[in-house]
Amino acid sequence: MAGEFESLELLGDLPAKWKVARFGDVLEGGTRNGIYKTKEFHGTGTKVVNMGELFAHPHLRDVPMKRLQLSDAELEKSSLKVGDLLFARRSLVAAGAGKCIIVCEVKEPTTFESSIIRARPNTKTADSLFFYYLFNSPYGTHILRTILRQVAVSGITGADLVELPVPLPPLTEQKTIAAVLGALDDKIEFNRRMNATLEAMARALFQSWFVDFDPVRAKLDGRQPAGLDSATAALFPEHFEHHEDGMLPDDWHHAVIGGVCAINASTLGKNDDLETLEYVEISEVSRGNIANIAIYTRGEEPSRARRRLRHGDTVLSTVRPNRGSYFLALNPPENRVASTGFAVLTPTKVPWSFVHAAMTQPEVSEHLGQMADGGAYPAVRPEIIGAMKVALPNERKILEALHRTCAPLFEQAETNRTQSRTLATLRDTLLPKLLSGELSVASFERGVSA
Repeated sequence: MAGEFESLELLGDLPAKWKVARFGDVLEGGTRNGIYKTKEFHGTGTKVVNMGELFAHPHLRDVPMKRLQLSDAELEKSSLKVGDLLFARRSLVAAGAGKCIIVCEVKEPTTFESSIIRARPNTKTADSLFFYYLFNSPYGTHILRTILRQVAVSGITGADLVELPVPLPPLTEQKTIAAVLGALDDKIEFNRRMNATLEAMARALFQSWFVDFDPVRAKLDGRQPAGLDSATAALFPEHFEHHEDGMLPDDWHHAVIGGVCAINASTLGKNDDLETLEYVEISEVSRGNIANIAIYTRGEEPSRARRRLRHGDTVLSTVRPNRGSYFLALNPPENRVASTGFAVLTPTKVPWSFVHAAMTQPEVSEHLGQMADGGAYPAVRPEIIGAMKVALPNERKILEALHRTCAPLFEQAETNRTQSRTLATLRDTLLPKLLSGELSVASFERGVSA
């Protein structure tokens, strides 16, 4: 088969058995825009995928969603099935227009809103997962940019989408490529779910000890505090006392975060001896996960790349703080910096696990969101974060007991995230190599079938 190739822009030569097709040729019935309903139809009925879900869930499963009242005819036209591809029809940010996700699970009737385009691959000729990876590859990103229209907002149309040229390997090869890349994504998803459990456990313990005061209430009722050994239980008092801000356990006090942390203590200077910088931008961060860390030669970094990070720092976005853009810095390299849109909390008087558990509680995110101002990009000032109050025991051994339990949970989650970033990098490099012929699909087929 040597020498028998077809060409596709950016991909170079394709294997002989591969074709080039219009994207619309591999779909059932073309594309469909999502449904629009006025406010009186919102609140009950059918689950609806909004832009929030589209940007938060690359592999869309059974997650909480808003609901719409639909007629049977509307639902029939706009329902979702496993394997459907969803594209962002418009976005305030150009990079968001055309973003593609795949529907992996539908447990009840589900529709999608009007800013989203549905494409349903024909299973006789096309593998949905293969095309999901294709549109998230450098080639897919490129061809989507060719149909981007920019007026008030950036957007694409279904009519343009179906005309895009796509490589079309034999179905068996599509499935092989999808299986190889999917195995990497399965591990990433496993890590994500494990991390959700680990961090929920840490936050639950913090909530129990430092917000609800469960060990103190148990002792007040004459009960043994649940889940505590006798030595740890003995650290907690048996009574409450009145304070200006409410009831606290005996020998406890309120402190402000700014009193137990340094906020934005370390800033990148012009004379810092660093050849390169690893830069974390707000848009790449979501609930502890860093999707991408950009590498810059020193002097070429964005002007906002100024927040230096140290071990144990909790890093919170001050822009739209209710979106949960936070992460934990554990043993970061010397050259890792974050955007000035973050507030970096460096513990000075309490363990880092205490700060991270305290400041990533859902109630904190909600409170900071309410305190934000600034129109289209509401933000909070670092001093507002610093003024938030936490309950602290005068007995430091309670803080040490929390750290012994919670630190390993957060550390394991960070180990999982590091692994997931490595797997994501591998995944993102494999598809272009498979498409270019640099890697043989046949070798993977043997591995998959073995």
